[in-house]
Amino acid sequence: MAKNVDVLEEEIRGLLDVEKMRFVDKILTDLDKPDLEIDWIWAEEARTRWAVYKTGRVPTVSYESVRGKRRQSC
Repeated sequence: MAKNVDVLEEEIRGLLDVEKMRFVDKILTDLDKPDLEIDWIWAEEARTRWAVYKTGRVPTVSYESVRGKRRQSC
């Protein structure tokens, strides 16, 4: 397997940058498969966070405050 990867790597080095980008895009698209279990876990987390927010049990920060801190650090 490692030998195949080495050969592929050498072939990739010979590609134009635009071809490399297309190749990377195809790899990322191939890896980005839906996972219903992870989607369910994130949906549950979002519902939990929303419920906590709605009860007022978590302190919030205004957009203006965050924006002001960002400006000060630049």
